[in-house]
Amino acid sequence: MRNIVLLIVPLLIINCMDKPKPAEPISGFELDKYLGKWYEIARLDHRFERGLQNVSAEYSLKANGTVKVVNRGFKNDKWKQAIGQAKFADSEDVGFLKVSFFGPFYGSYIIFELDKENYQYAFIAGDNTNYLWFLSRTPTVNNQLMDRFISKAKELGFNTDNLIFVEQNKN
Repeated sequence: MRNIVLLIVPLLIINCMDKPKPAEPISGFELDKYLGKWYEIARLDHRFERGLQNVSAEYSLKANGTVKVVNRGFKNDKWKQAIGQAKFADSEDVGFLKVSFFGPFYGSYIIFELDKENYQYAFIAGDNTNYLWFLSRTPTVNNQLMDRFISKAKELGFNTDNLIFVEQNKN
């Protein structure tokens, strides 16, 4: 019994779905409008995307109600792809999902700002201030929107000096 507890407790801790303290998920979220292709405009570096450019994410609804997530990026003259799934961590009208690319292990996906009228851009956080993304429906954005993202991220405690601005020259 002790061995089972020793195996389960770390899984529960790893699988914890926390929100970063300052980033609150948006309300009034509509999944149908969010589905489709998004381009990664900026991110904080992490090992899963290290060195990738031309990064995109495509979201589609699966028959079981979960969201299929296809992340794609270009590195060393090759396309790399990761397929995962997402589901709501909270109510379906709150921009707080959990995403998994590795079996039963989920990470937080918190939409803390979104163009709710046209769903043209989204600011995303993970469960701590090490994970941050700026997604757009277009491969480039104007300076005003970029400045808004940087300002908002800095205000929430993200280290914006370490942002990677993703090259989007292949589709």
